[in-house]
Amino acid sequence: MSRPAPAARRLPPSARNLLEVFANRNIASMLLLGFASGLPLALSSGTLQAWLTVRGASLQAIGMATLIGQAYVFKFLWAPLLDRVPIPGLAPRLGRRRAWLLPLQALLALLLGAMAWVGIPDASALPHGLAALAGVLSLSPAQARLAPVVVLAVALAFVSASQDTVIDAYRTDLLPSEQRGAGAAVVVLGYRLGMVVSGGLALWLAAQWLGWRGMYGAMGVLMALSMLSSLWAPRPAASLPAPATLRAAVLEPAREFFSRPRASALLLAIVLYKLGDAFAGALSTTFLIRGAGYSPAEVGLVYKSMGLLSTIVGALLGGAWLARLGLWRSLLWFGIAQGLSNLAYWGLAVLPPALPLMAGAVGVENFTAGMGTAAFVAWLSALCDVRYSATQFALLSALSAVGRVYVGPLSGYLVARIGWPGFYLFSVASALPGLLMLGWLRQVIEQRDRAPQGLA
Repeated sequence: MSRPAPAARRLPPSARNLLEVFANRNIASMLLLGFASGLPLALSSGTLQAWLTVRGASLQAIGMATLIGQAYVFKFLWAPLLDRVPIPGLAPRLGRRRAWLLPLQALLALLLGAMAWVGIPDASALPHGLAALAGVLSLSPAQARLAPVVVLAVALAFVSASQDTVIDAYRTDLLPSEQRGAGAAVVVLGYRLGMVVSGGLALWLAAQWLGWRGMYGAMGVLMALSMLSSLWAPRPAASLPAPATLRAAVLEPAREFFSRPRASALLLAIVLYKLGDAFAGALSTTFLIRGAGYSPAEVGLVYKSMGLLSTIVGALLGGAWLARLGLWRSLLWFGIAQGLSNLAYWGLAVLPPALPLMAGAVGVENFTAGMGTAAFVAWLSALCDVRYSATQFALLSALSAVGRVYVGPLSGYLVARIGWPGFYLFSVASALPGLLMLGWLRQVIEQRDRAPQGLA
């Protein structure tokens, strides 16, 4: 009697193909590294702001603390060092990417532990050393008591942005073209889960169980455990040498990229591809409360939970479909979907408030945004040459953030002039230039998709 077929063989072909895309060590390592990438973000931003608020920091101080995250915008400035400089002793055994990951993750764990140890003292209990510091630097007592933890948070953001750069480069080096979509989707999933742990769960732990300092200490332990995922992750098959000099690490990535056909058009397409999505999300919370008439509690419950779940599902399905559709068709169809999904917010603007209606609109918009993000991250990976993947991905991802960063002021102006319904119709139209650019660049994108692991 023959043995029963394994469970995977009893699945329908489509489900079996999906399982084959995701069920391998390459993709599993992307989930764990995505989690490690997302974990520190909230701890230097939203969660830190909550801690500052509870400790009675002024609104001005809390507002200035938002600048801590600038490292994520300017990480391309030191990305060439991560491409060029090997870590002695570790690089020959682990490869140059994982050799960077281990010390960066260890440093993140130490910084979180230091933030837990330093803490934010009450104004009435300012330690003698901080009082002396205030006198020497002409700081107010309030500024002096926040200074140590803010300095540590700046260092945390810097090291975290560096870790992101290395993980992006490692993913580009590791994954062949048929796994780029799944890898991008799983990284998004891991990143979101990391943000949930260091955001909502961390706030609950601080308030109900561990206190703020204990919570930061626990996050430090979790960050230290992520070093195991870096050790377990496979070494890329391609082992290309690092740039010979720092000058080469800075100049060669740009020279290599602009030697390609239609390089400038590719950069413009990167800026435009997520433009409609950026407009839709720029004022989404304000719109749901002021424009659509929902309460902050309703928005917090539905927008955050439904948005997170829909983004994760969209990213996972988008990564699976990308393996079957190919990169260009995925970019096109997912781009059309994420552009048209903004009509759901237009519907909220013209219809009376209803909670199921908001849940549906938020779900559709975030689902299509997740699909588009999976294809977009895979596209950026395909555009990178593995010799310079840290620098090139950091530059391309910084460029992709241009629309997200700068549409905010314009969005407020447009809403004031044309109202919420007109604004969301405009956001649909703003997706069109990026789609037209994709049509023009089809041959270039398909050639790049077929290139093995981002090699020219």
